[in-house]
Amino acid sequence: MRSPARRARHAPYLFLVPAITLFLLFFALPIGYAVWLSFRKVQVSGLGLGAGAREEVWAGLENYTGALSDSELLHGALRVLGYGCIVVPVMLGLALLFALMLDAERVRLAPFTRLAIFLPYAVPGVVAALLWGFLYLPGVSPFHFVLDALGLPQPDLLDGGPLYAALSNIAVWGGTGFNMIVIYTALRAVPAEVYEAAKLDGATPLQIALRIKIPMVAPSLVLTFFFSIIATLQVFSEPTTLKPLTNSVSTTWSPLMKVYQDAFGNGDIHAAAAQATLIAVATLVLSFGFLRTADRRTKQEAGR
Repeated sequence: MRSPARRARHAPYLFLVPAITLFLLFFALPIGYAVWLSFRKVQVSGLGLGAGAREEVWAGLENYTGALSDSELLHGALRVLGYGCIVVPVMLGLALLFALMLDAERVRLAPFTRLAIFLPYAVPGVVAALLWGFLYLPGVSPFHFVLDALGLPQPDLLDGGPLYAALSNIAVWGGTGFNMIVIYTALRAVPAEVYEAAKLDGATPLQIALRIKIPMVAPSLVLTFFFSIIATLQVFSEPTTLKPLTNSVSTTWSPLMKVYQDAFGNGDIHAAAAQATLIAVATLVLSFGFLRTADRRTKQEAGR
């Protein structure tokens, strides 16, 4: 019979069993299966008819070399890079601005304003893309009717270069509220004595925001930037939802759309698995590379 001390020592591990089981079943196992598929391919014998004509065999790095030399995947990555250069700075800049405004001493209707800014984040991405898509569509958009009544030009936001701004607007509209809440929470955790000391030294509200508040919430800015990088690299629902509304969005506009098209459109699940693995590795390298750089810079500033 086990002693009470031994049972107490093993109790924490028993509580971890459900979480570990879910992690293995719904995270580790699918990743492992995708990696395994990426090293396989379907070999067709003859006309591909009859039993045994299509056989799954070991492919080695063939799928990876094909993915790295795929121009559509590369062009999708470049489009996402341009998309991210718009989304990330604008979204985080607005989130920081709103958080600083809400943290000001004299602000009216702060609870309602926080809710209003955060509410778009609660709208599912597909629904948000549909809403904005019909607002962009010239034939049904109320903005186009207003511009037409005023005799002003009516830009087509779903064609050419403006498409990047249209897609970025959806992401900024939906993600600013979440990042604002993270930064605002960090601001509320700053001791009030710090602000009082700055006021006694004659600091203006703008100086307090630039020299005290923003440096104090730097870890939150790093965290939100980290989340934004991951979300940008995984963009899928917005361009996919807008695709039926315009010919400017191809089935391979983003890397994840390319993976989906190869897996379920072309039926090449092995090539899609290799592409998905490469995207995951790129996301991991960029994210943790940024975290390491930010952590190194923080330690250098702390050592001064």
